[in-house]
This record gives sequence, structure tokens and C-alpha cells, in this order.
Amino acid sequence: MSEPQHTAHYDPLVHVAPPDRTDAEAEARARLGRAIRDVGHATVGRHASVDHLQASAATIELLAAQLDRGALRNRHEDEPRDGVWATPPVEGEAMASHDERPISGRSSPWGLDFEVHREGDEVVAVVTMRAAHEGAPGRSHGGLVAALFDDVLGFVLNILSVPAFTGELTVRYEAGTPVGVPLECRCRLARQEGRKLFMTGELTDDGRVLARTTATFITIDPERFLAGTA
Repeated sequence: MSEPQHTAHYDPLVHVAPPDRTDAEAEARARLGRAIRDVGHATVGRHASVDHLQASAATIELLAAQLDRGALRNRHEDEPRDGVWATPPVEGEAMASHDERPISGRSSPWGLDFEVHREGDEVVAVVTMRAAHEGAPGRSHGGLVAALFDDVLGFVLNILSVPAFTGELTVRYEAGTPVGVPLECRCRLARQEGRKLFMTGELTDDGRVLARTTATFITIDPERFLAGTA
């Protein structure tokens, strides 16, 4: 199955650069993160000569060594502190988390490059699994489907305007998840009991259910969340 072509798309939805720097750093990190992801998919999904592979590895090793000479960065200190949970997204609004969030972050080397928005009380994400996501031939690795659910469920917290952590996540796989085609992941709150948020979601391919999830999230105090003590 041929993989769709991807073009650069760096919407400045979230600014995680320190306050004494411009958005240019956040945008540059987003561009680099996407480039790293593209290299990973090309490495897995394209033929190349041994010489080309060796030359590419040498170039990337050199770039990694150059970046590693920079000062250590504490992302927790770079994130915004005020109003994080104050205003839920409006209907149809595109949603984003911090840029380095492993699954949905623009700067993450491991991201799935999905677009997410609010639709009523649901979060809807559209994602296309790519070459490096493949487990069985032509199918996404099941662990990535679980990670996708966990991340999209996290966006439901933005609608609820409350921080929480995953307490339990269960995934039922009903069909193989194809690589190279757009998929839709929908998640929502089913009910709440005290600090427990019970959520559900589905991953579909043109309406056909591929996997379902049920999850329990545990709410925490926003101040403890922002302080990193929860």
C-alpha cells in the first residue's frame, strides 16, 4: 500500500518556548520534529542503497551530536502556567497540547501527526498511520493504537477543563488497523463518579470500527498539576 505524501504544516497552536524567546524557536522545533518523523518513515518504508543508508546515518549522527551540546532543557519550566484549564475549546475548534507531547506533539520525534478538534462533547482526531507504525504487514502496531486512544482521551480533559491522569486503559481490537489511509478516533466522557472519569472511544476506518477503548481517568488539583507534584 502506497503511503500518502505529507507536506509541512506547522500551525502555531501552542507556544512552549520560554517567555524570553520568540515563537520562532517553537516553530523551528516543530519543523525539526516533523523532519525526524519523516526520516523514520522513509527509513522503514523506502528502498535505499547501503551507501545511502550509511551516509544518512553519518549525517544524522553528526546532527545529534551538535544538538546534544546544548544546555539541558526542562520542558516543565517552558510550559504556560496561567489559564491552562480555564477555557474549554469551542465547537469545531482545533485542539493541541504541548509541543513535545509524545503522541500528538508537533515537536515529538515519535508523534502520529493527527489533527484533533471538538465536535459537541466529543474529541475527534483524524490520523493516518505511516510506514514506521506498521506491526503486522499492512497493519499498525497495536501498541500505537492504544497510545493513540490514551492521547486523544487526554484531549477530553480540555473540554471538561480539568487535569487528570490515566488510571486504567482497556482496548478491544476488532479488526486490523490499516496503514496509509485516514482513520477517525472519537472519544468522550461517559460518566463521572467523584474523582473518577469514565471514558469511551472508537477508532474507525470509513465508519468500520477497528478498535474500542474504555478508560478511567483520575482528576487532580490543577495547582498540583502545574507544580508537577501530582
